[in-house]
Amino acid sequence: QVQVMESGGGLVQTGGSLRLSCVVSRNIFTTDAMSWYRQTPEKQRELVARIYASGTTIYPDSAKGRFTISRDNAKNTAYLQMNSLTTEDTAVYYCQARVQRTRGGMYQEYWGQGTQVTVSS
Repeated sequence: QVQVMESGGGLVQTGGSLRLSCVVSRNIFTTDAMSWYRQTPEKQRELVARIYASGTTIYPDSAKGRFTISRDNAKNTAYLQMNSLTTEDTAVYYCQARVQRTRGGMYQEYWGQGTQVTVSS
């Protein structure tokens, strides 16, 4: 079973920073894209950042200039550095990993359980 585990959420004041981590279990062949999404009770889950194995990154306008995604392929880990946080960033943040479990196998997406980020005013 592939496991995806997020950590690093918490409570921070407006203008503060947080760094989220996402670790994918090592019983896999390779990981392609790793992505961060967020969701609130009022909104659908939305993409926050994505990084491919090549290092190419994608950000929506809401994250550009404030959030930075990175990865350590040797550790099967992705990070999300979030700066200049506002109350609008309050959400549960989920990590998604696109994984190939065996060489030549199909790619599948796996989700973590989420980590709460709360930004207070």
